[in-house]
Amino acid sequence: MIIGLDVGGTHTDAVLLGHEGLIKEVKVLTDPSDLFETVLSALEKVTEGIDPDKIDRVVLSTTLTTNAIVQGNIPTVGMVVSAGPGIDPEWYRTNDHYYIVSGSMDHRGREIQPVNPEEIKAIGSRLRAEGIMQVGIVSKFSIRNPAHELEIAEILKDSVDKIFLGHRISGSLNFPRRIATTYLNAAVYPVHKEFYSAVDKSLEARGLLLPIRILKADGGNMKFQASMDFPGQTILSGPAASVMGAIAFAGKDRDSMVMDIGGTTTDMAVLVDGVPLLDPVGISLHGYKTLIRSLDTQSVGLGGDSEVKLLEGKLSIGPRRRGPAMAYGGPVPTPTDALFVLERVNNGDREKSVEGLKPLAAQMGVSIEDAAHQIFDRTCRMILDEAKAMVHRVNSKPVYTVHELHEGYRVRPSEILVLGGPAPYFASHLEAISDFKARVVPRWAVANAIGAALARTTCEVTFFADTEQQKAAAPEENFTKRIKKNFTSKDAVKQALKLLKEKALRRGANPDHLETEIIEEMQFNMVRGFYTTGKNIRIRVQVKPGLIHGYDNLIEKMAATTDK
Repeated sequence: MIIGLDVGGTHTDAVLLGHEGLIKEVKVLTDPSDLFETVLSALEKVTEGIDPDKIDRVVLSTTLTTNAIVQGNIPTVGMVVSAGPGIDPEWYRTNDHYYIVSGSMDHRGREIQPVNPEEIKAIGSRLRAEGIMQVGIVSKFSIRNPAHELEIAEILKDSVDKIFLGHRISGSLNFPRRIATTYLNAAVYPVHKEFYSAVDKSLEARGLLLPIRILKADGGNMKFQASMDFPGQTILSGPAASVMGAIAFAGKDRDSMVMDIGGTTTDMAVLVDGVPLLDPVGISLHGYKTLIRSLDTQSVGLGGDSEVKLLEGKLSIGPRRRGPAMAYGGPVPTPTDALFVLERVNNGDREKSVEGLKPLAAQMGVSIEDAAHQIFDRTCRMILDEAKAMVHRVNSKPVYTVHELHEGYRVRPSEILVLGGPAPYFASHLEAISDFKARVVPRWAVANAIGAALARTTCEVTFFADTEQQKAAAPEENFTKRIKKNFTSKDAVKQALKLLKEKALRRGANPDHLETEIIEEMQFNMVRGFYTTGKNIRIRVQVKPGLIHGYDNLIEKMAATTDK
């Protein structure tokens, strides 16, 4: 059996899955100030009466790191950046404690200027004096030669608690994005560490000594312990869970729009023939352009708990959430309160919703029921507008799925797959006011947790070879190797796939069902004078995102029913 746990900003959902189907599901309120009790409560309820020895693993998804970035709730960290001639790292400043230092390599990994140890020691003293515990270190061509990053880290190791190295975070040559990616890994580390500690202690308190995995932004999972060195991988974990919870039920030979309507946000994604789109470069979040590989998702500030008010006589909905719906004791009217007034929902105090909407209805000059209908209709139309904007954005650039590039393809969704607590109510109205066919995903209220539980372990490897210098490297894997001058692209692919398999198994992949593929294969001749002196080879390989093997019966049973 597998436990799927989705820790959201409003609710934490937990499911227990077996080959026979969905065994149990629970939903508890998330208390960001006490994640231990939140997670423990969910685990206790979902495993009540279950023999712990029969549970194989726990898979988590979370919005905590994403929310920390968007809300600006991240600690002060240090960044040490070196570039050398030709580019000014000041253009890519990420934060106040951003230090541009001496030392540089060329594009082949040959030293141009050495590191100045005294300069780094002075930075270490300043970080220590100001109580800054995390630092990121990025050298422009560290993926060709990480020596400078390693040297700086050695000097700073006694001044801080945690160091993130650019060449280990990403093997891409994109210097600006590698700076932002390294910074965000350092910045979300304390939030992620607190989450890890809460989950670990909760499992221990429940007597569950199990492998723990966490969903990544690309829709795959990794071992939770490994995520401590790459916490940025968990950014957009929550939206990825939405996609994974829906893909098994998407129609084939068509484009689909996934909408996860939560309390605070609606998360959207597009599927092509049941396969999610991929952002091939990396996440762009809150002004930071990164190299964190991700499913192409979009979050908008519209949800069941969005604040509703009148501005200049017009309805304003979201993006702020000031608490739960008034029916559940919240302070302001919300779309959920509109549903209570319309008697679509009945598990709260309808009278509080009615009282909350009375002032709005009076200002609008309509009945309370008409006001509720307008609020709900307006919310649905705003969500559809955002969906159309996302489709337009997707179609303004090449369309990539997690498996391939669709050259010249234009996305035209014909159906909406709706999940999240209020999914049935929204689905019927979204269909009524649009040209889309809207379907509710089975077990819609906990589909995120199911998606997390069923996601496959994924990873990728970037491999470089320089036959003139007779060296090869996979920077993120801390791998280097001497090669011969006759080393070929075929040899590079073979080595990259070997490293990928080893990495996937370390992260917990099933060795009998390891689907790998080449996602980039490039080779350039290096010419001096009139002669070719060697080849520069770059290979990227991945384990395909998807659902784990062995749970097909569960998916079929879920697809056959939408009653829960």
